[in-house]
Amino acid sequence: MANGVFHTLYGIELNLTRPDLGHPDRPGLLAEITAPIDRRERELLECLQHHREGRCEAEDRAAERSPWMHVRRRTVGGRTTWVAAHLPLRRTPTPDEDDRRKALQERIARAADRHGCRYELGARGGGGSGSGGGSADGTGGGSRIRSDVLVTGPGGLRIGWAAQYAPISAEAVRRRSRAAAEHGIVPLWVTCDRRAALIDRAPWARVDDLPWQRIASRSTRMTVRAGVRHLQQWKCVRGSARPCPLNGSWCGRMHTGWYLPALCLPARPPLDVEELVGASAAGELVPLRVPLRPGAAAAAGAAGAARMWAPVADRDRWRETVAEEEPSGPGAPFDAGVDYAYEELDPVCRYREEEGRAHGGPRLPRSRRHAHHRGYPAADAGADADAGAVALHTRDTVPRRLLVIPPQVRRGLVVTDEERRAAAVLLECHIAHVGPCGGCGAPIDRYGPRGAHACAPCRARVMAGALRG
Repeated sequence: MANGVFHTLYGIELNLTRPDLGHPDRPGLLAEITAPIDRRERELLECLQHHREGRCEAEDRAAERSPWMHVRRRTVGGRTTWVAAHLPLRRTPTPDEDDRRKALQERIARAADRHGCRYELGARGGGGSGSGGGSADGTGGGSRIRSDVLVTGPGGLRIGWAAQYAPISAEAVRRRSRAAAEHGIVPLWVTCDRRAALIDRAPWARVDDLPWQRIASRSTRMTVRAGVRHLQQWKCVRGSARPCPLNGSWCGRMHTGWYLPALCLPARPPLDVEELVGASAAGELVPLRVPLRPGAAAAAGAAGAARMWAPVADRDRWRETVAEEEPSGPGAPFDAGVDYAYEELDPVCRYREEEGRAHGGPRLPRSRRHAHHRGYPAADAGADADAGAVALHTRDTVPRRLLVIPPQVRRGLVVTDEERRAAAVLLECHIAHVGPCGGCGAPIDRYGPRGAHACAPCRARVMAGALRG
C-alpha cells in the first residue's frame, strides 16, 4: 500500500516511513494526523494517488470506500509501522438492516420493562431526538451520543444498546463509545457478524443472524453466542478435567483464562439477550478490557486487547490475580515501538494489500487471532470464531498475595474455674461436660449424654436458614 498521504489543509505530502513525516519544520504533525476522526476534519487526509490522478484503487474496486484516509499503527511479523487506510463511505442502512435493528430495539425494551428498568428508544444525549440508526459508519448528523435503546437499571446504571446490523468502521465504534462513556453511559454493541469491526473495540455481544420476524417474535429464543465470558483458574496436573492449553497434556503450572459459558468446567448455561439486559443494568455483568500479552497482541493485529462482559466477582478475581503483571510507570513516547524504514515516498494505492490479512482487512476469527497465544498452531485453531481461552495467563505458582490465611477464631471456652462450676450448676450437668457453643461460644452442656454442638438459639438460626435456602 502507499506509504504516504496528502494533507489537504497544509497542501503537503506526508511520508509515513519517517518520524518527522518528511517535514522537520512541523513538530506535532504526527499527533495531529493520528488523532481520532471526531477530533479532526474527516477530509484532512487524502489518498496520495487520488490526489495526484483523481482516481485510486479503492474507488475502482470497492464501492464502499472513500478517498479519505486515517492513520493507525499496524504490527506485522513483530514490526510496527504507521499505515494509512481508506475510510468507508457514509451510507444509510438497507431496509432489511433497519427492520432487524428495530425488531431488536423492541425486544430489548420489552426485556428492560420485565426487569423493572427504565428504557428510552432512540435515545440521544446532549440534545436532539429521533432514531438511533444513523449512517452505516456511525457518522450521521445530530448528537454524538445516541443509543438504539438506553436502559437505566434500578441503581441508576445506564446501558446504551446499539443494534448494529449495518457495517460500521472501527473508528466510528471507538468514537461513539468514547462519547457515551464521557456522558456516563456504558455502551453495549450487538452484532450478528463474526467479523464485525466492533468486536473487541468496545463492550459487545454477538447473537444469531435472524430475520426481523424471528427477532420480534416472543417465542424465539435469542442466545448470546459471544461477548460474555467466565474466569477459569486451575492447577494443570495429570488427570485434570481440562487439558493443558500449552501442550495438550499437563504442565504442573497454574492457568487462568476467560472462557465461553459452554467451555467452562462445569459448563455454564448461555445467556439470552433478555438476561443480558437485566444483568448488565443491575451491574451483575460488567464490561472488562483485558490487555493481551505482546505475542498475542501481534497475532491479533489491531486489537491488542480482548473485551467482554463478565460476572463482577470474576472481574475482581482477575484483577487480584494479574495485578502485578499490569504495566505501570511513566507513559511511553507517542510513537514508542514504531519502526521507521526511511523509504522513498510511494504514491501508488494498493487497496487490495490494505484489505489483506497483513493490513487489517476482514477480521480473523478469534480462535486464529489468538491461537499461538494458547499454544496451538493457527491452522488447528478451528473455525469457531470464539473457541478457546482468551487472555490466558500461566504461572508456576499461585501469587503469594492470594494465599491469605483467614482470621482464626478461638473456639475454646474462655471462663474461670468459678464460672465453669456455676455454669455446671445452671445446666445441671457435670463440670467436665461444660463446653463452648459451636455458634456463639457460650457455655453449654456439650460433652455429656444430653450434650449438643450448639445452644438452642444457634440451632434455631441454622434451621431457619436451611428452610429459607
